[in-house]
Amino acid sequence: MGLVENLVLVFVAGLMTALATGLGALPFFVVDDFSDRWNVALWGVASGIMVSASLFGLVNEGLAYSEGLPTLMVAGLLVGVVLVEVSDWLLDRIDVSGRTDDHPEETDESNAGVDPEHAHDEHALEVEAFAEGDLKKLVLILGILTVHSFPEGVAVGVSFAELGLEGGVGVLGFSVPVLAVFMTVAISIHNVPEGLAISIPMRAMGLSNWRMVGAAVFSSLPQPIGAVIAFAFVRWAQEFLPFGFGFAAGAMVYLVVTEFVPEALETGADLPGEGRRELLVGALAGAAAMVPLLAV
Repeated sequence: MGLVENLVLVFVAGLMTALATGLGALPFFVVDDFSDRWNVALWGVASGIMVSASLFGLVNEGLAYSEGLPTLMVAGLLVGVVLVEVSDWLLDRIDVSGRTDDHPEETDESNAGVDPEHAHDEHALEVEAFAEGDLKKLVLILGILTVHSFPEGVAVGVSFAELGLEGGVGVLGFSVPVLAVFMTVAISIHNVPEGLAISIPMRAMGLSNWRMVGAAVFSSLPQPIGAVIAFAFVRWAQEFLPFGFGFAAGAMVYLVVTEFVPEALETGADLPGEGRRELLVGALAGAAAMVPLLAV
């Protein structure tokens, strides 16, 4: 298969992860509310899958491609952490809603229904933009989301580095690396609670079910782009492949520690034990689902 066909396949895989985010809104087609216990468990499953896939998949591959000391892979790990920190910093600094940090008390009708504690969260801003139908604001938010969602796309892209080589899984005439299959599934599952987190406030504001699905998918649109860029880079510069694996693993694990787990505990604050049991059970279930990676 040629390069164009490979890029198309990687893009489709990234697009599948983005579309999976819309699954987070589907429960609201049949129920009016979604249990915090199940929400916390979903975050746990996503956390377990991402950490396992990163350590047993991406890090193992990075070590396999390293010669001598894994300097490039370690550098990638650190850069992945830095990127997550930079994206969080941007989300704190960039305000597309018209508010400023100097006047936090200033609000308007468009902010109604959005938790003020998350005024600068990208999902809260996205909810506002979809509620208002503000195209300009949505374009600005997409730029922010590009930075925030890029690591997930990179994880998918680098996992396809061995696309076309022997030993892969046959998919539509392609020999797809087993790691790529696992990473695509892992990112997709991770995106489900992301979609649910976006849909809950939109439900409270009375937005339609399909609008919630659209907003959820919109939040992950940068992922197929990131996947294609990462794949093209590691295929063009094979010597930097350990860096790519390390970058994706570092960003993924750091996202789990700084975002997934805090989000789960915040959601389960009113549950017995503050949701820690549900989070742990979910994480163990997610890790168990990735056990086959140990055999890769």
